[in-house]
Amino acid sequence: MKLIFTYSFLLLFALVSFTQQNDHIKEGNWSAKLLLNQKDELPFKLIIKKIKKDYQFIICNASEKITLSKPEKKGDSLIISFPTFNSKIVFKKNSKTQLNGYWVNYNKSENYKIPFQAIYNYKNRFTNYSNDLTTSKIDGKWKVIFNPNTNDASPAIGIFSQNNQSIAGTFLTETGDYRYLEGNQYGSKFYLSCFDGSHAFLLVANYENDSLKGRFLSGKHFEGKWEGSKNDTFQLADPDELTKVKKEAVFQFSLKDLNGNEFHFPNEQFKNKVTIIQIMGTWCPNCMDETRYYKQLYEKYHSQGLEIISVGYEVGNSFEDYANKIKLLKERFNLDFTFLVGGNANKGLASSQFSMLNEVISFPTSIYIGKDGVVKRVHTGFNGPGTGEYYTEYVEKTNLLIESLLKEK
Repeated sequence: MKLIFTYSFLLLFALVSFTQQNDHIKEGNWSAKLLLNQKDELPFKLIIKKIKKDYQFIICNASEKITLSKPEKKGDSLIISFPTFNSKIVFKKNSKTQLNGYWVNYNKSENYKIPFQAIYNYKNRFTNYSNDLTTSKIDGKWKVIFNPNTNDASPAIGIFSQNNQSIAGTFLTETGDYRYLEGNQYGSKFYLSCFDGSHAFLLVANYENDSLKGRFLSGKHFEGKWEGSKNDTFQLADPDELTKVKKEAVFQFSLKDLNGNEFHFPNEQFKNKVTIIQIMGTWCPNCMDETRYYKQLYEKYHSQGLEIISVGYEVGNSFEDYANKIKLLKERFNLDFTFLVGGNANKGLASSQFSMLNEVISFPTSIYIGKDGVVKRVHTGFNGPGTGEYYTEYVEKTNLLIESLLKEK
């Protein structure tokens, strides 16, 4: 009996030791990728650290670093969630240097899944694409057209910085930016990607005669063409001129708060206050960049009379779905704004609810109202911190506007 007990204990100890070893994941820089389709892979850098007993997963896009949630174990899989967006990576460990699974984006649907792979060791974001290590002059400002020669053609500004084969940058459009893009150039081939839990962008192009022509993929659901040419003077339409208040229209609306209570604007709470109305969605990366900035703005100027009302247009099937997503945003960002539920993520719906505007053409759209109740500015879209000096200029301009409105009697 004693011999059987000793054997059983040794067997159990061996199994526990094996499990602990099998749970080990190598720390350091990993090359990860999403398999968008049979031929296109979206690569990104993944850093894995061990802090005490827990692993920490960090996704890198150029200067942006996104720390995911503490891994949750479910069966033989690990689940890591994005801090801002309703999406997760579910994976298994093939070995201590190889992971396999999928990314699921619940803002699309529960079935919106893209295969995920990662292997230990990281050199370049895009590797083994060419033996040609010559470089062209990519850095600078570019005039870009997405979906050229179609009814959906839209202008953009490409801004890139280059260090040998490495490229970082973004695209500014009239409704927002493409956030932090990173990639490489090999000979005449140009590659950029971004993965932040909402965006899954892949851009490839050929460089020839100071021009770029290529493909743009967003997740597994969209592919289009794009082209660019060097242009230091190209400008987009002024974001303060795209959306306007209709002549002689009164700015007022009625919606529900997060608890389903009727909310009417204007009202006594906002009388003699400077108020920003933010039309946004928690699924929208540009909206989240704008929300981070508004949090800073609110903390700086609220005591002087600034109020912010965020109206959420969400993915879901009911008021409760929409409200719960907005509540989660409020908790994650620790926000004290007033939050309202607009409804489904639909620009037509937003346009009908804010019928005093000519049209809501972008999430986000922000309306700035003075103490006298008059609209002073309507800003369409948001170009965030990934755009560098464009973002800095916007912040300076907006801060000055708020300060001047607060001084008015």
